[in-house]
Amino acid sequence: MSETHIQTSGLSLFYHDVHVLKDVSISIPARHATAIIGPSGCGKTTLLKCLNRMIDLVPGARVTGRVLVGGQDIYAGTVDVTSVRKRIGLIAQKPTVLPMSIFDNVAYGPRIYGAHSGKKLRETVEHSLRVVGLWEEVKTRLKDPASRLSIGQQQRLCLARGLAVEPEILLFDEPTSSLDPASSLRIEKAIEDLKSDYTCVVVTHNLSQARRVADHVLFMCDGELVEHGTADAIFESPQEAQTQAYVMEAESE
Repeated sequence: MSETHIQTSGLSLFYHDVHVLKDVSISIPARHATAIIGPSGCGKTTLLKCLNRMIDLVPGARVTGRVLVGGQDIYAGTVDVTSVRKRIGLIAQKPTVLPMSIFDNVAYGPRIYGAHSGKKLRETVEHSLRVVGLWEEVKTRLKDPASRLSIGQQQRLCLARGLAVEPEILLFDEPTSSLDPASSLRIEKAIEDLKSDYTCVVVTHNLSQARRVADHVLFMCDGELVEHGTADAIFESPQEAQTQAYVMEAESE
């Protein structure tokens, strides 16, 4: 049995008076890839943002229940939110590079946490770019603006930027939805490589992608967790009628 890294208990999310997430209780295993699937608007991205407290930035959002990361309740009053977001990186749907060089994009986080210059910072930048398969493509132009990279390269740069602060967990919010097929496969390959060292949670609307990258799957509908289990169990023999219908419809498209 895999070690549980993230556990939610009775997690609910309200936007003002609208009940968006409804009593979600899940266990996400360490150093595996877990996919969150379900129809548009079912709460997948909202759940993801609750897992690293990015939901705090949404006006009118209110969370109840518990989210434990490594046994620590990240919504406890004594918890430093900045440290939570350092531990749990989020790679967004559309890459957002900072208005600075390729090198400085990756170095941005380490500098915030005290690594201002020197050999260690350069090694961190190189290592992070190598992990996402970008180093060979950019090593001769690290001083160029990051905005000159292709969209696919920018997404891998954002992933490298997240890795540079040494997180425990990586959250991916439909990370390939704006990418071409070749760039999408590079991101999927990165997730496959990363999951041996990091806990990866991937929101995706692409069931073929979920089949390729996920060890475990959570299926959500209307803000509720309908079913969860191994990828083989969810895709080959789902137990709930809603899951069966969703998988059949998605795979017929």
